[in-house]
Amino acid sequence: MDKRNEIISGQHMLNKNKSKLQSSLEQISTRVAFFIAGFGISAWAPLVPYAKERLSIDEGVLGLLLLCLGTGSIITMPLAGALAARFGCRLVIWAASLLICVSLPLLATSTSVPALIFALLIFGAAIGTVDVVVNIQAVIVEKASGRTMMSGFHGLWSVGGFVGAGVVSGFLEAGVSPLVAVLNVIIVIVGLLLAFGKHLLPYGSEEKSATLFVLPKGVVLFIGFLCFIVFLAEGSMLDWSAVFLTSQRGVDFSHAGLGYSLFSVAMTVGRLSGDRVVQAFGGKNILIFGGICAASGVIVAIFIPNWIASLVGFGLVGLGASNIVPVLYSVLGRQKVMPANLAVSAVTTLGYSGILAGPALIGLVAHTTSLSFAFLGVAAMLLIVAASSRVAIE
Repeated sequence: MDKRNEIISGQHMLNKNKSKLQSSLEQISTRVAFFIAGFGISAWAPLVPYAKERLSIDEGVLGLLLLCLGTGSIITMPLAGALAARFGCRLVIWAASLLICVSLPLLATSTSVPALIFALLIFGAAIGTVDVVVNIQAVIVEKASGRTMMSGFHGLWSVGGFVGAGVVSGFLEAGVSPLVAVLNVIIVIVGLLLAFGKHLLPYGSEEKSATLFVLPKGVVLFIGFLCFIVFLAEGSMLDWSAVFLTSQRGVDFSHAGLGYSLFSVAMTVGRLSGDRVVQAFGGKNILIFGGICAASGVIVAIFIPNWIASLVGFGLVGLGASNIVPVLYSVLGRQKVMPANLAVSAVTTLGYSGILAGPALIGLVAHTTSLSFAFLGVAAMLLIVAASSRVAIE
């Protein structure tokens, strides 16, 4: 009997260790998937001037073409949750990542406007799908672990963005053609998929649901609204921080990108350390502090007439905003209003629309009033996020 108990105990311990190993591999694969998402989309940024020159188009036409990327993403994001539920996160992430690999050479070589439109739509659709499904996997993995992990996952997206843009820029500066540069990006993506892709989740929902898309409601709709605000703030930093520095603070054009660089660095550092911070202070306090910190950063940039203060302000925006969205995505894994996969699809779509529509709204307000007043509106909305912590996180 003692020998039998020892065998049973040993088998139980073996199964427990296997379960821990599988959980660890799933967490690593989730981080790699976030890295791929950031790495893939950032590879396009250094290629934009080359596409403009190759097609001999002006800024106005280029701006319209770039909307195709967002259009492709918005089309697929609402459907990505249902695809993950039906086919599993693993298969959908593989397929969408390979679609990124197919579209990158088209982006690097398209010689006509219709060809570039097609490539951008495909690229945007793939990026949008990956962004949704990696967050679905992250919600499931974090919930299963019982630990706060979402900020770290999103931090790997930011790291991927830095690395992707840096790798492609480095190749281009070395005189390599855009096609050869993106082929190296493809090698990295495929290599990571082959090494870690088998550990992605073979399922994409903890619930059975045949619904393709459900309109967000209740707390999910409210979280989507808050994500819209935070993504709008991110979009304002991307598209308007350089304009603010040159037009309002007299910064030379060659240094205008410093504002967004500081914002990005602060956001990455905040996310990579965010899991420990969230565990220490709780999600509610992160929303309160994050919203106030980000709003304060905008106010500092506006009201202290010094370019260094503006840079510090943009850094505060990145630090404050860094962990708000990860905390809100963690809430999606705990809410019972909607299946998590559909909730993530809906909220990601709403949030991404903030990046697309936000800069245009800021431009409209700035045209009728001033850019400083438009930024002040962003600060006011960030304070709404801080004030909403009790409603968003029960």
